[in-house]
Amino acid sequence: MQFLFVVYLRLTNVQAFFYGSNMKISNADVNRLADKFGTPLYVYDENKLADNMAAYINNFQSQNFKTEVLYASKAFSCVEMVKLVKNCGLSLDVVSGGELYVAQKAGFDMSKVYFHGNNKSAQEIDYALSVGVGTIIIDNFQELQLIDKLAKEKNAVVKVLFRLNIGVDAHTHKYISTTLFESKFGMMPNGREFKDCLVFITNTKNIVFDGLHCHIGSQVFETNAYKLAIDKMVAVLKQFDKPLTLNIGGGFGVRYTSEDKPVPIAEMCKTLTDYTEQALANNRLKINKLLIEPGRSIVGEAGSTVYTIGFTKKIPTKTFYFVDGGMTDNIRPALYQAKYDCDVVDKGNEKTQKVTVAGKCCESGDLLVEDILLQEAQSGDRLIVYTTGAYGYSMSSNYNKATTPAVVFVKDGKAREVVRRQSYADLVSNDVDGDYYEFL
Repeated sequence: MQFLFVVYLRLTNVQAFFYGSNMKISNADVNRLADKFGTPLYVYDENKLADNMAAYINNFQSQNFKTEVLYASKAFSCVEMVKLVKNCGLSLDVVSGGELYVAQKAGFDMSKVYFHGNNKSAQEIDYALSVGVGTIIIDNFQELQLIDKLAKEKNAVVKVLFRLNIGVDAHTHKYISTTLFESKFGMMPNGREFKDCLVFITNTKNIVFDGLHCHIGSQVFETNAYKLAIDKMVAVLKQFDKPLTLNIGGGFGVRYTSEDKPVPIAEMCKTLTDYTEQALANNRLKINKLLIEPGRSIVGEAGSTVYTIGFTKKIPTKTFYFVDGGMTDNIRPALYQAKYDCDVVDKGNEKTQKVTVAGKCCESGDLLVEDILLQEAQSGDRLIVYTTGAYGYSMSSNYNKATTPAVVFVKDGKAREVVRRQSYADLVSNDVDGDYYEFL
């Protein structure tokens, strides 16, 4: 009888284990997934996606006001993901006409879609009004005027939330901190622009003012920043004589490495609802509904990327493992200096090699994981990078004419492809030999 042992690879939500000598995700063998679908390959644990969404739905509750959980689809969007969001009972946060189109193709209820963005085009707004998007989040006064103009032309009525820049420092990377005073997002609560918006909506019948929105940043590990944001938003609510909707955004952190200490979903939800209830009671205020917008914390740890190791190289100061992907399928290390954890698949748990995992792009900065202890690897071995479910696929590119990897959902030992791998033909599918036009 063969002795079966289980080694937990890491303390994470992703179900990636060694069963004997085989690494599995949701009981699907990782090497067999790579053999079937090729590499690089985005792999999502479908059970974990559903479990995370259920955790938000079940714990983000209050007896004092309604609650609503919006999935921030910019973290990862494809038709099957949005269908899963719909089936799990969440609403949807979109930030572009493209994300809205994906929602429409997935058959999502447009009344449960919230449309964000600081520079929505007239075409995008017209599209949103045409399909009946439930709520548009207003970033600035010019946008409000444009929406009113287009709504009048369509004889449409749309609900709006005003996005505020409340100046809370979430102590995260400056590129993902969204409420510092120099941020491009939102309006100052005491600024002229917000006051102009409030005056404007009293003179239009096509826009319904439904409430306020803020978002303090991404990959936030502390609850105090959210409490401060709630205090500031409640203070703004004092000037209104009716209960409104309050959207306090998302940005809840996940575990990329052992340095990260995310707040569990249930604890975060209870903290936010309890603190909002108390802040409202202290100020003798009521709201109609409290909203949050988790994205990364739903998909981040549920996703991994599998690569094939090509060449290895030793130089005086480093040992490199070269993989068949890189910054084209995960730009975050180059863009944010983001850190990740990884393993060589089916090589046991003995890590003796200090290596840097590098991609194949023609860029010195194409480094996925630097100076990490890993198992000894050879050409042809697979390497798995954890917690790539958020902003991997969604920020991928065709730089160096790389093809975008396939995406698979795995569940209870079975796998289904939800996004096919791009082909070389796809790379030139939009290229044309166009005619010249006169522009003199």
